[in-house]
Amino acid sequence: MLPERPAAVVFDFDGVLVDSEPAHYRAFQEVLEPRGLGFSWQRYCQHFIGFDDRDGFQEAFRDQGRELTESELEELIREKHAAFERAMAAGLEAVPGALACVEQLAAAYPLALCSGALRTEIEPTLRRMGLAGTFRIIVAAEDVAASKPDPAGYRLALAELGRVLGRTLDPASCLAIEDTPTGVASARGAGLRVIGLDSSPGGDLAEADWVVPTLDRIPALVGGSA
Repeated sequence: MLPERPAAVVFDFDGVLVDSEPAHYRAFQEVLEPRGLGFSWQRYCQHFIGFDDRDGFQEAFRDQGRELTESELEELIREKHAAFERAMAAGLEAVPGALACVEQLAAAYPLALCSGALRTEIEPTLRRMGLAGTFRIIVAAEDVAASKPDPAGYRLALAELGRVLGRTLDPASCLAIEDTPTGVASARGAGLRVIGLDSSPGGDLAEADWVVPTLDRIPALVGGSA
């Protein structure tokens, strides 16, 4: 168990609650391959996991030395979102243990969610998982100007959660659950302690404070209700 119980717990979404990374990859390729900018799943896992759509497309163009206008970027984001919505309609699998982990921690702590996904992707998925309303605050890609590894999303999540709770939350007293180095860096940059979930292809989680292989280990580590 952790040396101190956290004041709040903030979950990542993609790769922590839902196994959406393969669907995100396929949606990116559906948009990029016709433009000659496709890349491998290995490249996605090594370099692109953790980016929101905006930063992902900008990086894909930058990699190839191609210019990208703001209007073109907005069109790419719309196309990719439509492709991902088709994948969501077909059904995305929850990460094993996600539902039980969230329910146990929600019984003991206020929860927030901080993601690089769009709100229109997050909220329908949470409803299908039976988790609608479980997270007091959801920070999505469109809520901040900079995506992970920038700490802006986590800072906003704690500020908004503190507003709802009626008290200021010390980041060092709060806990994030992340599955990529980008996400870990974002949470640590905002001052949170981090549990790394080492079950995705997202890379080295050495910067996390604790690393677990599966979500079912987290309630016992954090001290959630059994």
